[in-house]
Formats: sequence, structure tokens, C-alpha cells
Amino acid sequence: MFPNLSNHRPRSIILLFAAVTAVILVPYLSMGQMVSSGSGPAGTRFNVGERLSYSVSYEKFQNVAHLETQVVSTGTLGGKRVFEISGRLKTFEIVSAAFSLIDENRTVFASAETGLPVTIKKTKNSVVVPVETVESFLATPASGYDLLSLLYAIRAAGGQGTFNIAENGEPHSVTVQTAKPERIKTAAGEFDTVGSVVSGSFFDLLDIKNLTINLSVGDDHLPVLMRFRTSKGAFRVELANVQNIEPPKPEPTPTPQPAATPRPSATPRPRPTATPYVPNQPLLPELAFGLGEVLEYKLTTMGQSLGTLRFEAKERTLFQNRDSLLLIATVTGVDQGNKMVGLGDLLSARVNPETLVPFQAELKSTGSLKAFNQTANFDPRSGAIQSGGTNIIDAPVGTHSLLSLIYAMRSFNLEPSKNPGSPVNDTRVAVFWMDRPYIFTLRPGNPETITINGEKVPAQLVAINTGNPQLDQLTIKVWLSTKPGRRPLRFSLGTYQADLVSP
Repeated sequence: MFPNLSNHRPRSIILLFAAVTAVILVPYLSMGQMVSSGSGPAGTRFNVGERLSYSVSYEKFQNVAHLETQVVSTGTLGGKRVFEISGRLKTFEIVSAAFSLIDENRTVFASAETGLPVTIKKTKNSVVVPVETVESFLATPASGYDLLSLLYAIRAAGGQGTFNIAENGEPHSVTVQTAKPERIKTAAGEFDTVGSVVSGSFFDLLDIKNLTINLSVGDDHLPVLMRFRTSKGAFRVELANVQNIEPPKPEPTPTPQPAATPRPSATPRPRPTATPYVPNQPLLPELAFGLGEVLEYKLTTMGQSLGTLRFEAKERTLFQNRDSLLLIATVTGVDQGNKMVGLGDLLSARVNPETLVPFQAELKSTGSLKAFNQTANFDPRSGAIQSGGTNIIDAPVGTHSLLSLIYAMRSFNLEPSKNPGSPVNDTRVAVFWMDRPYIFTLRPGNPETITINGEKVPAQLVAINTGNPQLDQLTIKVWLSTKPGRRPLRFSLGTYQADLVSP
């Protein structure tokens, strides 16, 4: 059941999430490529193409919104040097149901000289026909920062100062004061940060209290974490993924040359033939498994045999003109009375052979799970996932499927914490399951000994929290071998268990 949050004003909630967007999007005003002199209020250089993804949690509810931004380009607009920044904010489940559905694209062109917005374009996608609004400050410069440019000013000032903003035509004053340094661990890595406490009448009107922004120490000043409270609960916005997309290099303008006296053309030389693609090349040695690996598992529930399951790194071929690795998990045997799965049921994934991030994932079932039959296509550039024909789902770049995660986690550094003061050393990864992305939390345990087929084998337990209450009540566990290759020895889901036949 959702908490009773319906008495919150829709306008306030929209502005609240606009504030969340500000904290995430604004850094990119300084992440564009500066003019050659290096001038600009930030005094630092950042690269066009850097993309950040964030996970948003509300109280105990995880992944309640998707946030992603990218510095698209830098150039000239109305004679002014500007940065183009694009961003997307979309709410899910509890926030959409209890507060308000938000699905907005925003593009900002910000002045490289002042950091003030030159134009702002917003597209509201939460209605049947998208609504687009544009604000232009080409004729008359903006009198203050909007929410997208506010953090740019904060960063330029070293995380402290007083700033004037004009959001939705209403002037406000914002005060920023530095707080204590913190070491923060996120799905994107560990960061040394300095916190800044943000306050002002604007946030008071939104019922936002204790707003703190943690920026990474160093030249990039990544917004690693934002936390704030409302009368209805606490929000946490955490960096989940950092990616740098190399922008295309402009072609040099040729210098005009006088026309030369025509000469007979030379006999054309044959161009070298491109090297043909060779399928089934060996995988990188850094991966924990090799091409052709086959793993057989025995399926049971409460001691009763259900059948057999086969995992295979089957082939490396071209898929949609991209080098890809086919991973398959297939039900190869079904015992009498088993109605959960059927013979031939499978999970498959076409993945990048180096990163194991999927291009396509497929689920086929003839048993009780047949309603979940699905094919999902992953866009490696935008992170968007097409599922169920025309259904487009926003997801962090690098999102895994369930099957690709099983293979990828074998190469993860899943070391238990050695710090008594911080006993948890979680790894978080975005995973698409059924209809949406979830942030899976992998919690490694200490080595232990388990018994499989009467044989005692060393293993490491990895407990998995999916953020999906229905799945999490089943208590998902994976035991990985401690030997090279890190083979999954056992999977456990509720009363169901899969044991490796030959550990």
C-alpha cells in the first residue's frame, strides 16, 4: 500500500522534482568543452559527451524515478558561445501514483561566459500529445539563474555563496554553505566529496528541508549524492553510472586553392578488401568464462526434482551488424508433475562480448510463466529498451538483463567488507526485468562450504536485493565458486533451488 500522500499539491511536487532535476542537470553547464582561452565562470574544463545516470529512492522505496543527462554539444547561438545540455526525468510507481506522474525532457543552451540560460526548451511527455514550451533570452539576458544553471553557479563559487534565481518568473534567493567532507560509495564507484547545504525561500515553498549536495573532490566536481527531506519523507538521489561518449570530430574546412591545369587521371588502384568478420573468436581473458562453456543444473523444490537446466555461452557472431555473444539458459529436462517450466523454455541474451551488456534479451515459457514471454531490445547509446513491440522504456546506460547479469557478476569484485566500522560492501547494477529497470544490490558474504551432490565445495554467498517487493520476499541467493572461473554453484529463489551437477 502506498502512504497517504495525495494531499500534496501537484504543483509543489512538480517543482520538487524540478529541484531534483536541477541538482543533476546543472553540472553539465560546466561539462561542455570550454572556449579555447579556458574562460568561463567554472574555471575548469569538462568534455562534451559525458552522461550521468541516477537512481532516486523515497524512504524505503528504491528506483522511484529515472534521471539521465548528457552534454550534447558546444557551439554558437545568437552570436554567443553556449553549451547544449539534454536531460530526462521520469517517475515510477509510488511517486507517480502518490504524487504526480512526471515525464519531461529538457534542453538548455547556457552561456559559456556567464552560465545564464540563453534558451530553455521543456517537453512534457506525460500527456497524450506532448507539450513543448520554449523560453528565449537572446534579446534580453536572463536576470538570474534557473534551476538548471543554479548548481553551475554553486560549483563556480566553490560550493558556497548567495545566488539569485528566477524560476517560473518568481525571484528567490538561495544560500549555499559548505559542510563536512564525506567518502561516499555508489553504484558508479567510491568518491571523496564535500557537502554543501542549500537553503532559501524557494525550497521552503516546496516543503524541502535539509537539502545537501555532495560534489566529488577534484576537477570534475561530479554531483555524487543529493539528499533532502519533506514533511512526507526523505529522498535520496545517487549517482549510478558515468559514461563519456566521444563526440564526433568536425571535418576541417579546406583552404580554397586556385584551379589547377587539368591532368589525365591516374589509373585507379584497387582498394584493399576489408578484413572479413570471423565468427566465434575467443573471448577476452579478463572474463571469468570462455566461449562454449556449458553448465548443467538440477532443479528442485522442497527436495522434489523438477528437471534440468543448461547454461551455455553458445556462439560469437554478428547480430544487427554488431559483434555479439549469445548466452542461453534452457530447460533441458522436465520431471513428471512439474508445471512451473516446460521443456525448451529459455532465457537468452545477445550481449557485447567485452562488456556483457545486452543488445537483446528474450524469455520464452510454456509453463506457468508463459504470460511473461518477452523480447526486449536494448539501445547501447541511449539506454532505452524496447519491449512488447512499441513500448519504449527509459533505463540507465549499461543496464543488464537477468541472464547477462549472471555471467557478468562472475567478473565483479565481490569482496566482503574488511572494515569493521562499515561491514557492508554492496555492488549495485541496473537490471531490466519484465517491464522496467531495477537497481539490483549484490551483497557479498564471506567464504563458506556448501554441499552439492554429496560433495563439499568452497563457495561465496551473494545475496541479491532487486527492489521488487514480490521478488525480494523470495530471498534470492547465488553461491559462486571461490575457484578461478567463479562458476555459479547454486541458485536459490524461495523454495526453488538449482545446483550445479558437476561442481
